[in-house]
Amino acid sequence: MRVGIYGGTFSPIHNGHVAAALAFMEQMWLDLLFVVPTGQSPHKQMSNGPTASDRLNMCRLAFEGHEGIIVSDTEIKRNGKSYTVDTLREFYREDDRLFMLCGTDMMLSLDSWYQPQEIFWLCYPVYIRREDDEETKKRLIEKNAEYKKKYGKIVTRINAPAVVISSEEIRKKIKEGQSIHGLVPEKVEEYIYKQGLYL
Repeated sequence: MRVGIYGGTFSPIHNGHVAAALAFMEQMWLDLLFVVPTGQSPHKQMSNGPTASDRLNMCRLAFEGHEGIIVSDTEIKRNGKSYTVDTLREFYREDDRLFMLCGTDMMLSLDSWYQPQEIFWLCYPVYIRREDDEETKKRLIEKNAEYKKKYGKIVTRINAPAVVISSEEIRKKIKEGQSIHGLVPEKVEEYIYKQGLYL
């Protein structure tokens, strides 16, 4: 089987995340895609935000009805800091091919993550771009050459239109009383207001 992993804080999950997940599934011919909200991220501080349970619920609402997409609580259930390599170990099966989706900034810093050698051994990293500038394009090409030399793999690019939305922008709009309609799935929007999140 071809299995995808798409991890993130998802606070909140928005239409850009959903579009990226669907493009990932289609272009990598995935049989299954696991969306994995982060537990305690080693990279991001998540105090004063929604609970892990809220983020998990929002992800489940966002992907409701999408066949082959499963929202997993594996990182949320894990105690302590959550490293990507630990998640990949959990999902790795010898007979399957594992793919991991990341953004541009993550793609450029993969070799600084915890145990990058094993990350490249366990999966085929895939990235999606949110921007389209020549300087970043040049850095991506150079970085991929480094990865090929160091780990024997390159990071494949997903071709999809950039959906320029950020969770930070959405949180700011909510706090300022502005509408977020059209930025997040409708059921996620309803959940945010019902639970009084990000106020």
